[in-house]
Amino acid sequence: MKNVRAGIIGCGKVGHIHAQALATAPGTTFAAVCDASAERAQTFAAQYGARAFTGPASMLKEVDAVLLCTPHPMHAAHAVLAAEAGVHVLIEKPMAASLADCDLMLNAARRAGTRVSVISQRRWLEPVQRMKAAIDAGKIGKPILGAFVMLSWRDEAYYQSDPWRGKWDTEGGGVLVNQSPHQLDLLHWLMGPIEEISGYWANLNHPFVEVDDTAVANIRFRNGGLGSIVTSLSQKPGIYTKLHIHGSNGASVGVQTDTGATFVAGMTEVADPPFNDIWTIPGEQDRRAEWQAADRIHFAGIDATRHYHALQIRDFLDAVREDRAPAVTGEDGRAVVEMFTAIYRSSKERRPLTLPL
Repeated sequence: MKNVRAGIIGCGKVGHIHAQALATAPGTTFAAVCDASAERAQTFAAQYGARAFTGPASMLKEVDAVLLCTPHPMHAAHAVLAAEAGVHVLIEKPMAASLADCDLMLNAARRAGTRVSVISQRRWLEPVQRMKAAIDAGKIGKPILGAFVMLSWRDEAYYQSDPWRGKWDTEGGGVLVNQSPHQLDLLHWLMGPIEEISGYWANLNHPFVEVDDTAVANIRFRNGGLGSIVTSLSQKPGIYTKLHIHGSNGASVGVQTDTGATFVAGMTEVADPPFNDIWTIPGEQDRRAEWQAADRIHFAGIDATRHYHALQIRDFLDAVREDRAPAVTGEDGRAVVEMFTAIYRSSKERRPLTLPL
């Protein structure tokens, strides 16, 4: 197995999840870390047996692949530097706060011939994998209606935990940008490309931040299907996050990915297993109880906060090793940014927007 030298830029809370995955990834040397704070970089590096750097240019000479765990408005600068150094990049979600930054990264990678991937570890959840397999096998006919609902909560302490949170110029947005990308990606992955979006955003009960805590949207997909989004951080202490896909033959599949307030890297743990909450495929209706029991047993035997990140990180490292596209591409990450950008613009302009923007 070809060895891949890997590193991390950004030694904050989510960086530890990536580091723990790198430390156990087969055929991988966790070689280097980089952070603007020399003290934090040194402490982080000592914990994982890597070299510490405060400048990405020097660090990139030591690695074949880098995981970006910095705040998303910083992703583009580091990803472009990596591409210019011939280094492959895995980016924590969201890919960026703007489409312009996404295109800078993708264009730099195309010029350099390097790979770009974006974290969307919920694709590896067992209930989500079942949905994808059923849709690909044609068991629901054509996917014609997709609905994503997240009802969750963030308190003032969360926004004060990092100085960049809750501001347009440093976070780029609110619930759409930071908490919704996983489900936006799943909706796009399962329903296909989007033709038109209309939406609204609001700040309903978080007066201490600038950005959205709630957004709604309607979607028309290129396959003729429709979709809806309701995403909010205004329900204390948080209820659930669900994604349902309904097919042209009347069958439906669904997942509840999160129960209660959604996971916060470095602050909470994943407490409850995801499960298929809807499954009406003929002949398979009674399998939900079987799957839920199996998933509870599986969940009890893993560290779910880190397990699914590790699966995606290993896929990315294998893609580098095998010179293939990763399961989640940079273009997939850009599609999510285009979705939330379109919702913000639609709300501002009070009209539906045709994609691509």
